[in-house]
Amino acid sequence: MSAELRCSLPGLGTSSAQANLLPAGSSKFGCSGGEKKVDVRAMARLLGYVDVTDSCFAAAVLSIAFNPLFWNVVARWEHKTRALSRAFGSPHTACYCLGTVILLLNCVRSHCFTEAMKSQPKLEGLDCRWAYFLGLAVLAVGTLFVISSFLALGFIGTFLGDYFGILMEAKVTSFPFSVLDNPMYWGSTAVYLGWSLMHASPAGLLLTAVVAISYTIAMLYEGPFTEEIYRRKQTGAKSE
Repeated sequence: MSAELRCSLPGLGTSSAQANLLPAGSSKFGCSGGEKKVDVRAMARLLGYVDVTDSCFAAAVLSIAFNPLFWNVVARWEHKTRALSRAFGSPHTACYCLGTVILLLNCVRSHCFTEAMKSQPKLEGLDCRWAYFLGLAVLAVGTLFVISSFLALGFIGTFLGDYFGILMEAKVTSFPFSVLDNPMYWGSTAVYLGWSLMHASPAGLLLTAVVAISYTIAMLYEGPFTEEIYRRKQTGAKSE
């Protein structure tokens, strides 16, 4: 996750070849009022740093999109059928196995992410010391959220134990859940953002946006479903 944006944003420091991405006649489009304008050529130059047809970039996008899709589909299938629990002999063992697979998939995703950054050019404006240390700070904060989330939830809680029928006694409200919802997802996104900034990679920044979008979609599906699981637990406890 490297972010290669120019330190001097107004000029972006692009080469003359990159500057000629649009015909000479194309220029600025004005907004209402005529004062705010968007330089289409500058936007085109920025996008010119990322080759979305590159095989490494495509592999990174696929791995980013696949991971949350995989664990949501498998976890819901397990919740409906208990097939994994039966196959592995217990829900705890099944959850540990799924968690291990998810960890391996995340390693593959990070590898694809890094390779995609390496295969694309850097943005000179971010290829400087302040951007590197900014990225390092963002990465550190993201890592803090990820690790503290894991410690608060435990392995079972982190890797969808509630879908296996292993429910927590109460909602976790300690740090980092006291600071924001879904800190594991946002922490992971921050890690990729920081990694992109450290590598001055526009491709990494674009892939970080893909990570954020994929996690947002995952949260829209996971949140209500998990709440329903615990609602049924509370309803069952009251009926008893």
